Amino acid sequence: MRERIWAQLPMLLPWLLLPPPLWGGPPDGRCSEREPEPGPLQPFDLLYASGVAAYYSGDYEVAVRDLEAALRSHRRLREIRARCARHCAARCPLVPPGVGPGAELPFFRALLERARCYRSCQSQRLGGPASRHRASEDVRSDFQRRVPYNYLQRAYIKLNQLEKAVEAAHTFFMANPEHMEMQQNIKNYRTMAGVEDLQLVDRDAKPHLESYSEGVKHYEADDFELAIKYFEQALREYFNEDTECRALCEGPQRFEEYEYLGYKAGLYEAIADHYVQMLVCQHECVRELATRPGRLSPIENFLPLHYDYLQFAYYRVGEYVKALECAKAYLLLHPDDEDVRDNVDYYESLLDDSIDPASIQAREDLAMFVKHHKLESELIKSAAEGLGFSYTEPNYWIQYGGRQDENQVPSGVNVEGAEVHGLSAQKKSSPKIDRDLREGGPLLYENITFVYNSEQLNGTQRVLLDNVLSEEQCRELHSVASGIMLVGDGYRGKTSPHTPNEKFEGATVLRALKFGYEGRVSLKSARLFYDISEKARKIVESYFMLNSTLYFSYTHMVCRTALSGQQDRRNDLSHPIHADNCLLDPEANECWKEPPAYTFRDYSALLYMNDDFEGGEFIFTEMDAKTVTASIKPKCGRMISFSSGGENPHGVKAVTKGQRCAVALWFTLDPLYRELLLQVKNRHEGIVGPPLTTQSQDSWRTFHLPSLFSIAVTKCFTTSQETGPLFTQREKETQSR
Repeated sequence: MRERIWAQLPMLLPWLLLPPPLWGGPPDGRCSEREPEPGPLQPFDLLYASGVAAYYSGDYEVAVRDLEAALRSHRRLREIRARCARHCAARCPLVPPGVGPGAELPFFRALLERARCYRSCQSQRLGGPASRHRASEDVRSDFQRRVPYNYLQRAYIKLNQLEKAVEAAHTFFMANPEHMEMQQNIKNYRTMAGVEDLQLVDRDAKPHLESYSEGVKHYEADDFELAIKYFEQALREYFNEDTECRALCEGPQRFEEYEYLGYKAGLYEAIADHYVQMLVCQHECVRELATRPGRLSPIENFLPLHYDYLQFAYYRVGEYVKALECAKAYLLLHPDDEDVRDNVDYYESLLDDSIDPASIQAREDLAMFVKHHKLESELIKSAAEGLGFSYTEPNYWIQYGGRQDENQVPSGVNVEGAEVHGLSAQKKSSPKIDRDLREGGPLLYENITFVYNSEQLNGTQRVLLDNVLSEEQCRELHSVASGIMLVGDGYRGKTSPHTPNEKFEGATVLRALKFGYEGRVSLKSARLFYDISEKARKIVESYFMLNSTLYFSYTHMVCRTALSGQQDRRNDLSHPIHADNCLLDPEANECWKEPPAYTFRDYSALLYMNDDFEGGEFIFTEMDAKTVTASIKPKCGRMISFSSGGENPHGVKAVTKGQRCAVALWFTLDPLYRELLLQVKNRHEGIVGPPLTTQSQDSWRTFHLPSLFSIAVTKCFTTSQETGPLFTQREKETQSR
């Protein structure tokens, strides 16, 4: 089977080894580099760290200097990497292997020459080794999210440089449209003297997206000459961006199916793993180039739409050959589109008698692109089958993303009398809950007070309860929290994951029990953390009248503390508006149930431990992430629970003073995703369940239970009374040793 799969690869490799059509000039027979640019490039992560430190120390001039330098360095680094990749691909082309003994040597010689060229090119242009510019994932994420511009706009305001502050604020906001503080800042800036008429500038705008938007604007105004100009410009810029995107994919890759430090694959397996990951990255450039900054979903049918707009625009200005070329180009990606097929027939009827319609081919730029894209797809699918990993080809050209107009040319009619028809512009429906919606079941425990249901909270599958915890239990949990919390726990170690104005600390049930076993906190108090979580689970399952068992998916105690000196005029959120099992896209009014969202989560609950703080209200919003539908003030024993989907976008307002603590619980109806600790308990009790999945293990960060700790955990679940012994005498002696 594997021989059959890989037999076709020699036919595909020559195409994929060629440099992209827009890459550098013809090779000169040697792998020589261009003259290096003077001066070493400073690492952008060090400049960024220096700028942030200066900002917090109040030295705003230095902050601006270093943050701007960091942005320039980051931009220059991308340019150098892309330029070196293009340069070395052109100067050192790879050659396909031949046949017979040593047939692979020419290929590997070319490979080594390109590697040498690339390293030399980068070292000369960077002014030093490329390893100096390898930043952490968190720093790269900050630059992708344009976080440096957030610091810049604040620093520029402190320096009374309003126009630059507006530019920085707008640039940040374009990639963070849910950021309420920035939205308010921009409004404030525009009301200040001399700023109302200032055009907002996105400093990191993508040229191809800007040109495309201009083309659509002129098209909708029936200015077809200008529309053609901007759409053609957008295509040139698109293919240039695609070349850069592909070049940047040639950087270091992580082997997702292996522990990186323990990766010991053989030569061909290592090459194949790295090359396939690079190939998938390049294949995904189509999606990346169609996605606006800060958006979760790409513009539907983005690249084909250029040719769809152009075919009609060229028709309207009387250039029928170009209209036909664009229509045929569109059909390369949507060969069954009846409207465009009719347009092709009509354009052919308009050609001069001297022109053979069959001689008019689809646009060469798209024809070459589609051919390469299909070859990539075939190679990835073959590799997936041959190397044993899963791959599903995404639908990159969603056809219902059509032009939002009625300009379709019917066949057999002239321009003046043409009746217009429209492409289907249907949209995906908003996420629906695929189960019966019920609520109002028994609360199971005495003293629990019902406060509001879904209708009173202006939503679906929502409930607010009080007295789920007693005052004594709140105090005990708060005491446990102070002893087990880790800064950044649950947030990949980030102290301030959602806002620089608060510190986040967290702990899991497993950590609480581990600390209890080690004697660092009371084991009885650690057990309380589990007990109240189980109590909440039973209440949610009963109140929403679920027909199947509700399992823990993840349980997390979290405290967020307002940082002193950073609370003046805060308008940001402690936790941005989001949904728990899908990716909220406010602009599209959608919630995409796809990774990296925790799509298996079905219900959520928050159990509050205190109210001696300011701010921190829990809020529900509409899908626009702006319109607040309900606001809830936390207090001891209060619990809010709701279904986890796009029907319940929610967030947390800024904590402006003190510390806000809560137990956050996420539940699933799928037993494959239940939390590890519950499975430990069930196995001790003889309840057989499904094996741990990668996802359930990840929720505990693949923490392995030590044998004595396993005893402690399971012992927690066998004691009949909370006040009873938690260890046998032998276990106590073992612990003391």
